[in-house]
Amino acid sequence: MNHTDQLEAEAVHIIREAVGECERPVLLFSGGKDSAVVLHLALKAFAPAPVPFPLLHVDTGHNFPEVIAYRDRTVARYGLRLHVASVQEHIDSGELTERADGSRNALQSPCLLHAIETHRFDAVLGGARRDEEKSRAKERVFSLRDELGGWNPRRQRPELWELYNGRHAPGEHIRVFPLSNWTELDVWQYIGREGIELPEIYFAHRREVFRRNGMWLAAGDWGGPRRGERVEKRRVRYRTVGDMSCTGAVDSAATTVAEVVREIMASPLTERGASRADDKVSEAAMEDRKREGYF
Repeated sequence: MNHTDQLEAEAVHIIREAVGECERPVLLFSGGKDSAVVLHLALKAFAPAPVPFPLLHVDTGHNFPEVIAYRDRTVARYGLRLHVASVQEHIDSGELTERADGSRNALQSPCLLHAIETHRFDAVLGGARRDEEKSRAKERVFSLRDELGGWNPRRQRPELWELYNGRHAPGEHIRVFPLSNWTELDVWQYIGREGIELPEIYFAHRREVFRRNGMWLAAGDWGGPRRGERVEKRRVRYRTVGDMSCTGAVDSAATTVAEVVREIMASPLTERGASRADDKVSEAAMEDRKREGYF
């Protein structure tokens, strides 16, 4: 097998292990490229049977319209079950408070934990990768979370010879990362090989954006632009998908998967370093959020 075949086989094995060891698994599906790849792998892992778990989307209310359209199109195409945890509903009920900066990214964690508790999910699969960010590099493939959804690096178990331990106490759950050993380049090469459909925003298009803290952000109802920030139309694409308030676009002319692959190979910037404002809050921003239940 070549490198991509090995990554695929490992990921399929991880997904099957999670389903075999846990009673109520769910796939966290944002409509982004990584969750699209995990879904594709799950379809392969259990074919010709249907995927034996539902999808869960934590909807911030500030999502890109193209991504929501892609999510609904994918669910309908494969006849999947979808649960939506709405940040807006939690704000309307008074359980959460809108942040002054307009970003709802940090508000996803309590919504996710509420959905896990409500539906009694004991394994949550997702597309996080170790190469994305230094705190994610500490993750095991099967990451134990406590009864409050918190992550403690000291409680993680060794994973030798691809042996994964899904045991957990009542109230705890496991986060499962089938793409742990993949890189952004691996993901895009696999997307090209498998012909996986993605939201249009991953490819170059003209969009109204404005500059803030060195990033091109999309104008929208979430609160941007502010006074002094000038909107302009640029040819951009997105390397990652998240809340519109903190997901930056990059200047690009890449309109095909092959062109994206070449662009990534030449880029000196990491995916999240170039595109996610929420990771720039502090050196430990991601790790702090993970301890609070963030994926």
